Amino acid sequence: MEYIYAAMTIHKAGGKVDEATVKKVMIAAGATPDDARVKALVASLEGVNIDEAVEKAAAAPVAAAAPAASSEEAPKGEAKAEKKPEEEKKEQEATAAGLGALFG
Repeated sequence: MEYIYAAMTIHKAGGKVDEATVKKVMIAAGATPDDARVKALVASLEGVNIDEAVEKAAAAPVAAAAPAASSEEAPKGEAKAEKKPEEEKKEQEATAAGLGALFG
């Protein structure tokens, strides 16, 4: 988790999340960084919009709970409305799977 926190701190401060910066933040926090984990973190975050990923991760539990409650109450004529939450759920699961790899 400390690797993720270091990357998020760097991003929030407006810095570039790279190996050297992650190592510096971790050392400043009193942790001993593992080079392989730092490289894996930086590689997995390459091309990722961190703000968007955090927003989706924060909204996922709320979005997943809402369709379950509404599907029980929805009339039979609203079959089209049920497809969209399923697609969103699949997308959220894919995003969560990608983020799960960061936690090692």
